[in-house]
Amino acid sequence: MESLLIANRGEIARRIIRTAKAAGIRTIAVYSEADAGLPFVREADEAVAIGPPPARESYLSEARILEAARKTGAAAIHPGYGFLSENAEFAEAVEKAGILWVGAPPAAIRAMGLKDAAKELMQAAGVPVTPGYLGPDQSEARLAAEADATGYPVLIKAVAGGGGKGMRRVDRREDFSELLVSCRREAAASFGDDRVLIERYIANPRHIEVQVFADQHGNCVHLFERDCSLQRRHQKVMEEAPAPGLDAVTRAAICDAAVRAAKAVNYVGAGTIEFIADASQGLHPDRIWFMEMNTRLQVEHPVTEAITGEDLVLWQLKVASGEPLPKSQDEIVMSGWAFEARLYAENPGAGYLPSIGRLEHLKLPRTVRVDSGVVEGDEITAFYDPMIAKIIAHGPNRETALSKLAVACAEIEVWPVRSNAGLLARIAIEPDFRAARIDTGFLDRHGESLVTREPDESVIDRAATALSKAAHGDPWSALTGFRIAGPGDSRVRLRIDGHLHWGRARADLEANAVEMDEATVLFDAGNAWPIGLPHAGEIEANHGAGDGAILSPMPGLVISVDVAEGDRVTKGDRLLTVEAMKMEHALRAPFDGIVGKLQVSSSVRVSENQLVVTVIKEQE
Repeated sequence: MESLLIANRGEIARRIIRTAKAAGIRTIAVYSEADAGLPFVREADEAVAIGPPPARESYLSEARILEAARKTGAAAIHPGYGFLSENAEFAEAVEKAGILWVGAPPAAIRAMGLKDAAKELMQAAGVPVTPGYLGPDQSEARLAAEADATGYPVLIKAVAGGGGKGMRRVDRREDFSELLVSCRREAAASFGDDRVLIERYIANPRHIEVQVFADQHGNCVHLFERDCSLQRRHQKVMEEAPAPGLDAVTRAAICDAAVRAAKAVNYVGAGTIEFIADASQGLHPDRIWFMEMNTRLQVEHPVTEAITGEDLVLWQLKVASGEPLPKSQDEIVMSGWAFEARLYAENPGAGYLPSIGRLEHLKLPRTVRVDSGVVEGDEITAFYDPMIAKIIAHGPNRETALSKLAVACAEIEVWPVRSNAGLLARIAIEPDFRAARIDTGFLDRHGESLVTREPDESVIDRAATALSKAAHGDPWSALTGFRIAGPGDSRVRLRIDGHLHWGRARADLEANAVEMDEATVLFDAGNAWPIGLPHAGEIEANHGAGDGAILSPMPGLVISVDVAEGDRVTKGDRLLTVEAMKMEHALRAPFDGIVGKLQVSSSVRVSENQLVVTVIKEQE
């Protein structure tokens, strides 16, 4: 293989480029207009623009990618994961064009693409599957009868489903009809296929998957398992390898079943066999069932690389080139423990809303492996997955690896884009997680305690200390709270994330605050807190009967200011308008009052939670 086109973007494109270059292979990137400035475009030996930002007009355009491969003389195409990696028609088109396909055989992709057919195939191969109904009769009466026979609670799942879509839990027979209609509607909208299957609902489920690899010479091996139970809305947040609590007998059973599953479809390349385990009484071979197969490399593959010391992308390239697997099963050894945490551009404190914008400040840990698709100054857009980076920690045992992960996540600094770094840092120190008391409902049970919405006393005092130092150079020479007799009072009135607090500047605290163009930001345990001293008008508003501080709800551009200082306004009157994400957002008066200090003017850029104007409530 002399040249390789990567039909993907971001961190997986960089990951593939890194291995391919080390192997002496010329790399070719394809990119949309939105990604023109990203690192993977610069790092490839050659890069080809393939269209506008929407994925269907660029990264999912088979014709444009094949044309790029033809123009650049690419010998092979690697689809990464997602996008085109599980598209059998695209794989066939690549092979028909005389280009090596670095992925699963089209027949295997099709065999495992539909959940009902895949489960029937696995049953025939002797792989245990979750009890339920996989039959062709899709009448409501038959499905309801099968749910009764399986026993409630049950799951209704789209046959063509994935990513948590087309799935409903049913606890009572009386709710079955309504939830079946809802599930079918979502399945039809998401996959163009409204067929469903029925599965037993597992009360304490663990999501355990096995990494398999096969070559074109009939060899097939496993590289042990990963635990992916830590999920939110069926989306993985943190993974680890090996799976905690899995004894040698159970490990052998699940890994052998995975190899049988791969052989049943004449698999070639990297694949993942996903199992669901009933962990209510520990992990046992007779309580672990096949769920589905992902016929591609997985996002979480770095934890497997960490515990085996193998480069799975290099294995993919060798297998696609016709070489045998680099190692036999006996030569693959597991060493230590590894975790991967997914750093997303999202705001856990606001219902995990995605956050977009320019990464004005980005500091990722240097003590562990970090796979990232962006660097400081890059843009997080609304067009693609909001992942910023994957943080991967490895150690000789679970406790050590998890401690390394906790430290690494606490060191992350991201601004003004919001991230889940603070959530990841807290998960890594949560007692139940450290004790491996986990299942797929872990975040549902612990979510509220893990999400930081308000600064605690320590954060407030650190902010006060940082602002005092910034204002006076040395807070201990300042006249804050000066009195002729007695010790000085170091209490400081300050604003944190748009809200006023009293903090205490303290000599024993270190404060990691970074001054930026539009804000001073305090970073603490993965969380980012914009801080500042209150403006006079803000204090007046705060002392009035209500909070009149008007903050920008997101980064954007002020396109109009509709009031002047001293104007009398009525509740609901428009004060100014901010444009963000090509939408206009009117900021309005929260009550009747007088316009105080205007902090911005038209055509000025503002950051999220930046004070823009105050409204002072008139005294009654």
